[in-house]
Amino acid sequence: MARKSLIQRERKRQKLEQKYHLIRRSLKKELSKIPSLSEKWEIHGKLQSLPRNSAPTRLHRRCFLTGRPRGNYRDFGLSGHILREMVNTCLVPGATRSSW
Repeated sequence: MARKSLIQRERKRQKLEQKYHLIRRSLKKELSKIPSLSEKWEIHGKLQSLPRNSAPTRLHRRCFLTGRPRGNYRDFGLSGHILREMVNTCLVPGATRSSW
């Protein structure tokens, strides 16, 4: 299981991203519409003044149960080994174990 501090840090990033999402999107739209370079620099400065953790690229998917940051399946929100355990115990509807 991931450390509690890392999970809390990720939640904090998600809240910041939601808070500044509309501001960031509107600034990017303005940036694409304005032809003059000096105005673009001003808007770019405003974008850079936003908190770093509010950028969506800094978000990381984590397992819903364990908080594991790697090997996650987007459809389920679970890491691979947890998903496998749940499929083996028939907790995921519609998923079957592979056999050959």
